[in-house]
Amino acid sequence: MVLATALVAGIAPVALGGAAAVAAPVAAPSGTTVEPGTVVQDGGRLTVPAGVEGPVTLRFKATLPAGVTGPVRARVTLPITNWPPGGWTDHRAAAQIDSTCSVGGGAFAACAWQGTSFTDDPGPYRIVLDLPAVEASATVDHAVTIDLPETLAWIGSLDAPVELKDAAGTVVAKGKVGLDVVAGSPRSSLWGAVHAVDKDGVLWRYEATGKADRTLTPRKRIGGGWNAYDRIVPLNRATAAGTGDLVARDKNGHLWYFEGTGNPAAPFHRARRTTGDQIGRWQEYTALASNGEGGLVARDKDGVLWNFERSDEEGISLFKPRVRVGGGWNVYTQIAAFGDGLVARDTAGVLWKYNGSTSTSAARPFDARWRVGGGWNTYNTLAGTKELGAGTHTELIARSTNGDLWAYDARPSGFGYAPSSLRTRIGWGWSIYKTVI
Repeated sequence: MVLATALVAGIAPVALGGAAAVAAPVAAPSGTTVEPGTVVQDGGRLTVPAGVEGPVTLRFKATLPAGVTGPVRARVTLPITNWPPGGWTDHRAAAQIDSTCSVGGGAFAACAWQGTSFTDDPGPYRIVLDLPAVEASATVDHAVTIDLPETLAWIGSLDAPVELKDAAGTVVAKGKVGLDVVAGSPRSSLWGAVHAVDKDGVLWRYEATGKADRTLTPRKRIGGGWNAYDRIVPLNRATAAGTGDLVARDKNGHLWYFEGTGNPAAPFHRARRTTGDQIGRWQEYTALASNGEGGLVARDKDGVLWNFERSDEEGISLFKPRVRVGGGWNVYTQIAAFGDGLVARDTAGVLWKYNGSTSTSAARPFDARWRVGGGWNTYNTLAGTKELGAGTHTELIARSTNGDLWAYDARPSGFGYAPSSLRTRIGWGWSIYKTVI
């Protein structure tokens, strides 16, 4: 009778004679809520650089309540609220996060962050990471590598909720991890480079660092012998990663092609190549500039502008036969590639912008000109570059007559960009160079 009473009460039975019997675990009564376990981050808040530094590892440990069995799965949620303009969504941001995951000490494997909008998971934009499921145990270790590009530096600091759920969807552990996303070092392919030839014919290279003040790296010596050329023209915007081609005209009127290598230490192939058609005739042109499409525009002595589109035929000629654009270009004392088109300074010191044309005709590479402003006669050199750190994708550098080097932001101009009135001095003493590109 005592034994029966003990069983009804849920008390471990005691054998007659005073010896204790082995007690079996007693399940919680049906309907009882079990308090979830905890999630604790290892090592405190994690700094996550958004740049080329590479992945960092987030580690956290989940402690589960007694009695949890079967598979459990962790979810990390990034509760972003400071979405910037420009079409950013949870899905777009999630696609740029690279991660691998390890659960319970297992091997790392690729795992993907996902957006929650337009899914069955309602609520504001969120980015979530579902780690692999693992069999429940008293504690479960988790590790996630996180690699962010510089485009996600705006995420900032987050207290990210973490939940573990069992197969039935019950939360069995929860907590938060701290992530501080900071601006890292940008990819060098995003930033521009500036080249200059000194009076001894040595070619020097400066690379953008991506900083807001447009700081350039100390110059690097590329090589000598560039006094053989009286015109050096980039066909596209050079990058700090070592990409970008150029052409150079020698004093006999031959035009030579220098292909980019992708190596910042030696950005051009040693072996120059001829450009094919028009060899020996390029001395008739008084100005050369990129046409924005990898080809050239050239102004002849009569003020006529000609367009040389890039050829698709490898090894035959670099350019297609020239096409006449129009006359009257002798009014300009400087012509330089900028953004999607050209900038041109007239004899009165007024700068004009020619946006790239939507026309497919080689005779119409540019739209009607836009007036940028006056006072540009204070500069003896103009050159368009890839972004130097202002966040505008393209910039114009200008060397003043006293040797100072200035960089101008880009501003919208029609369907393109023109230099704004905002400038930053990025160097001085540049009068030692006879050519700046």
